[in-house]
Amino acid sequence: MKIAVFSTKSYDRQFLGVAFERSGHQLSFFETHLGDETAALAAGFDGVCAFVNDDLSASVLRVLSQQGNRLIALRSAGFNHVDLLEADALGLTVARVPRYSPHAVAEYAIGLILTLNRKIHRAYTRVREGNFALDGLLGFDLHGRTVGIVGSGQIGLCFAQIMAGFGCRLLVTDPYPNPAVRRLARYVDLPTLLGESDIVSLHCPLTPETHHLIDRVALDQMKPGVMLINTSRGAVVDTPAVIEGLKTGRIGALGLDVYEEEGDLFFEDLSDQVIQDDVFARLMTFPNVVVTGHQAFFTRDALEAIATTTLVNVDAFSRGEHSGNEVSAAQIVPNR
Repeated sequence: MKIAVFSTKSYDRQFLGVAFERSGHQLSFFETHLGDETAALAAGFDGVCAFVNDDLSASVLRVLSQQGNRLIALRSAGFNHVDLLEADALGLTVARVPRYSPHAVAEYAIGLILTLNRKIHRAYTRVREGNFALDGLLGFDLHGRTVGIVGSGQIGLCFAQIMAGFGCRLLVTDPYPNPAVRRLARYVDLPTLLGESDIVSLHCPLTPETHHLIDRVALDQMKPGVMLINTSRGAVVDTPAVIEGLKTGRIGALGLDVYEEEGDLFFEDLSDQVIQDDVFARLMTFPNVVVTGHQAFFTRDALEAIATTTLVNVDAFSRGEHSGNEVSAAQIVPNR
């Protein structure tokens, strides 16, 4: 099969190249995002391979279908950027990578917690400038603190296991309880979790139900000074509401690896440009905020798993079989 791979970086070429080397499939790499203006680049290919910030809305899918593309191979677990109803109507197969390395994302969330709590980012800058004062760097013991986990799929489970090792009290909310998590934590409703947690970490998929799950109402339910961590999807958080929470002190620390409007920012080097996103720019003015560019997944283990599963999906489709990783509007599998 001939596959057009969009939103590619050097590491995509490296890991996909190794995985597909002897597969018999042909990959063509495009650095540009997939969207209305670039979908024509996939003409003559059997399918496309897309990443999280590619546009797979109805209009793009119609172009892909008209030019003979039949497979949408996602290099991600999430599929909120795909119009599954339109894909079903056009007869397009959409396959994802449901599990690549839940440990990578869970461990990164822990890293954000430790960084914000012990002010490691600020201490690093100070020491490089010859300032060894400890004023303003006071943190707290994680042991004994209450941690709220929103979403208890594979990533939520890994996160719970690590936080249990710190000696934290764990509360979890999820419409689909995980028996393995239940052995470590207590399931509660969202208002209870928000009201009792010192740290809230988001590990849920982006769905209509979780869009802006953390909004002004949710913030009002949180403990003053709460730490909020989001390594799931940007739109789970209402960013303007969170900024207000930072200004009032309701949020004591904020760690984001995702951002609702990240499509125009993340995965690109914009260091010589003026950032035009005023909301993002406002976020960056707070000393108790750490934002990173969607790198929680970014480990060698995860990239190898993504490439391998992508090959499995392409292979199965080429044989007229199912890999088990397909998603459709009629059978939506949560990003767990």
